[in-house]
Amino acid sequence: MVSQNPDKPLTESGRLRQSVTRLQRQTEQLSRILELSQQLTSTLELQPLLQEIIRAAAELTDTEAASIMLYDENAGELRFAAITNVAQEQLTRIRVPIEGSVAGVIWKTGQPMLVTDAYRDPRHYDGTDQATRFQTRNILGVPLAYKDRNIGVLEALNKCGDEPFTEEDTRLLCALASQAAVAIQNAQLVGALQQAYQKLNQLDTLKSDFIAIASHELRTPLAIVLGYASMLKDTTSGPTADQLEVVVQAALRLRGLIEEMVNLSHLDAGETVLELAAFPIQELVFTVCTEVDSLATAKGQTISLHVPPDPLPIKADRSQITIVLNNLLTNAIKFTAPGGRIAVSAEQHGSEAWIAVTDSGIGIPASDLERIFEPFYQVEPHMNRRHGGLGLGLSIARGLIGLHSGRIWAESVVGKGSRFTFTLPTSQ
Repeated sequence: MVSQNPDKPLTESGRLRQSVTRLQRQTEQLSRILELSQQLTSTLELQPLLQEIIRAAAELTDTEAASIMLYDENAGELRFAAITNVAQEQLTRIRVPIEGSVAGVIWKTGQPMLVTDAYRDPRHYDGTDQATRFQTRNILGVPLAYKDRNIGVLEALNKCGDEPFTEEDTRLLCALASQAAVAIQNAQLVGALQQAYQKLNQLDTLKSDFIAIASHELRTPLAIVLGYASMLKDTTSGPTADQLEVVVQAALRLRGLIEEMVNLSHLDAGETVLELAAFPIQELVFTVCTEVDSLATAKGQTISLHVPPDPLPIKADRSQITIVLNNLLTNAIKFTAPGGRIAVSAEQHGSEAWIAVTDSGIGIPASDLERIFEPFYQVEPHMNRRHGGLGLGLSIARGLIGLHSGRIWAESVVGKGSRFTFTLPTSQ
């Protein structure tokens, strides 16, 4: 058997085979990096993502273990987020100082670093080995950088077979780290958003509970105040009666606010039940306009009606649509100057009836046209607003129209007036 001399120069075909082998290996590695990148970007939960990263790091570099440390801005130090074969609850007790650690040097310089003999390297922080009972022999560490900011360090520990780390190991770990940093940042942002949503939901629940409890507790004492004030007003005359009339009107306004709170509470809780019936929209329009006419007359305003002569039947809950139209009309009266004009129209569009309330009031900025339908939102600053109310009327209107499978929207020009339109299904 003839042995091959290792010092013998390679032939042209031998060099070609080596180049092909090297290219094949690099292609396989790049394919693996691409596959890992797709896995990382599809994982949005932080802990599973971190475990996937350290598993991939150990695989690509052929090492016994890997770890991820993330920078804690509050503490000014690195903290372990994941280590191979170390439980998460144990990691919370392990902290790595920036000064006096290999990871600290990597984080500060933003450059990869190779430690061939961790036992003798003064930069090696042995506190981690003591806490995890893992003996670190050699380290390949690279920074986790996101948008020119180092967010942590990725380390591969103990090359298998005590082989030395290669430039290829460094290149692969850097490629993985660049993908991992983006994935970690995305997962942290998603986690922060989820926490924010949870807090918002908790606040929304507290708000709904407060509205329900407050409106329930206020109704009974208010009814007593209103009843006695009305009775006393009817049995007195002169200045006393005038003063009692002020009390009665204030109590009525408060009752209206409480009813708005009750309606919103029922909508939020999904407790509003519709009693659908077919009836001409003209009947409801005439009734509501008659009820609010005294408010418009007191301000010298005129309300005009534009409805078709023939009945336009809709299928809706009469009481709920009355609330909607009443809210729109009282808003129009409130935000229109004395002597202004208000128009109510109804017309058929296909299988829908379009009902609109138009005023010549102060108008609404374009940036607020959608927000005015949010609960408690008001265009005027709270501290110096001239118009009262809780800002619930439009929110309630949108909720009730939504229950009827309809739509409601606003059009406005500041200083010239507004037009609110809502749709309802016809019964034809």
